[in-house]
Amino acid sequence: MYHVYRFPRYPRVHVSTTAQVGLGQWRPHASNTRRESDSRITRRAERRRTTMAAAAAAAKGRVLPLLAVAAALAAAVLYRAPFSKSLGGEGCSLLPHDHFWIASERVVTLGRVGPAAVEVKGGLINAIAVGDYRSFLLRRPVVDYGDAVIMPGLIDVHAHLDEPGRVEWEGFSTGTRAAAAGGITTLVDMPLNSHPSTVSEETLKMKVDAAKDKLYVDVGFWGGLVPENALNSTALESLLNAGVLGLKSFMCPSGINDFPMTNSTHIEEGLVTLAKYKRPLLIHAERIPDVQNDDELDGEQDPRSYMTYLKTRPPAWEEAAIRDLQRAMKDTEIGGRSEGAHIHIVHLSDAKTSLGLLKDAKQNGAKVSIETCPHYLAFSAEEVPDGDTRFKCAPPIRDATNRDNLWEALLDGHIDMLSSDHSPSVPELKLVEEGNFLRAWGGISSLQFVLPVTWSHGKKYGISLNQLASWWSERPAMLAGLKNKGVILPGYHADIVVWKPEAQFHLDDNHVVYHKHRNISAYLGKQLSGKVMSTFVGGNLVFAEDKHATVACGAPILAKWI
Repeated sequence: MYHVYRFPRYPRVHVSTTAQVGLGQWRPHASNTRRESDSRITRRAERRRTTMAAAAAAAKGRVLPLLAVAAALAAAVLYRAPFSKSLGGEGCSLLPHDHFWIASERVVTLGRVGPAAVEVKGGLINAIAVGDYRSFLLRRPVVDYGDAVIMPGLIDVHAHLDEPGRVEWEGFSTGTRAAAAGGITTLVDMPLNSHPSTVSEETLKMKVDAAKDKLYVDVGFWGGLVPENALNSTALESLLNAGVLGLKSFMCPSGINDFPMTNSTHIEEGLVTLAKYKRPLLIHAERIPDVQNDDELDGEQDPRSYMTYLKTRPPAWEEAAIRDLQRAMKDTEIGGRSEGAHIHIVHLSDAKTSLGLLKDAKQNGAKVSIETCPHYLAFSAEEVPDGDTRFKCAPPIRDATNRDNLWEALLDGHIDMLSSDHSPSVPELKLVEEGNFLRAWGGISSLQFVLPVTWSHGKKYGISLNQLASWWSERPAMLAGLKNKGVILPGYHADIVVWKPEAQFHLDDNHVVYHKHRNISAYLGKQLSGKVMSTFVGGNLVFAEDKHATVACGAPILAKWI
């Protein structure tokens, strides 16, 4: 038997894929005006199934062999025509159709993983046939992916693409090609590391103009909260009205001259403005404590030792920042002066006191969410070789016990989501030959690898495909306000990744890497599981079998367009 969920009959019904629903205190929502409850959907499906059961049973013996042949032929035809006109124009897709089905024995949808076929039409998911879908005659071309996983495309809400101004570090073209190859269908670009930083309406326009005709995936933009605009509601509203999806601030020096740090007063005032727009404030939560314990830094320190660098940014920095945010978090509660705003802590590294303070704030009603990154879950301080500055990032990678505690918090729902914090630079700034951790530029290059890295290291912790989709798709979409992305449901964008969890590969010199500078990634040389086969963005097959579409047809995302 099968159930068919079709657009527009059941548009945009948001189904949580985890037991703990939403982002922190957020709850799933349906923005459609014709919402159907699960029970009503079930009753309709039961009635339809009853009336069709006899016909389906009679036809099954005839249809199934024919459908299997048709699917194989369709797949062969589709892949023989590598470039053709599609939704965005000539060369936007590796498929020659804008109306087709994709099918697999493992489709992550409706809170389950199982056999299903997904109908793609006009860039959207039009229908889902769940269960024994082969008994349902699919009238359009079908690409049957066998037992590969079909999952919502990843949404990375924390990536530095560095354009304009520092395209030699990365750039929209190389960054989004790497994203597509990694199953990421939407990126949200950080406001710093490009030049100028995105802190005004004018600099956002420069960012959007620089992205034109270079995007292989969809890209949204965070704006910057800096002292210059934090206390100027007119300037901040101008930036928000221009379309940034939210704001980002640093509580310690960012390393970028035109992106200075903010204090708690800047953050509290910025949140009042953000509350009107119901958009989040992302915070790099490290603050240099007023009184530091320098005992461990006394004496001669070896700059090539990772432990030397680790001591320079202890967990106390994260703890000091979270404590400084307690009043701001209180303000986001119901009745607070910034009710409607949302605080999001980026790349949490400290799984002890800092995490505990955030858990308490959530339980008390603050609108707070937390992300961590694959490099904190894959590596430990004890494993970082001396002089290997590819592992330098801020906050730093901490010890193995801390890593296990991060996994536990993620599995328990205390950490809400994952992001890459892809932060590349030119190789010279990493000082790989010198190996000086104290002087090298910090940042992990990871964009293309986050899916297999998360899966490879998460398997021993028992993670599920539904959890993976929640951490990398559903919850990031909610954070960024992307109402039509993040799940495979009728009416949502056809942003989909197809991948093989069991396929292993060695990230050696022969592996194709699309980042601008492959040699600065800490993941090189690793054995990983989880090979991306195909990536669809808005119904366009933008990446398949190690090839990209010939034209970059991803779209910029501005809040005023959502």
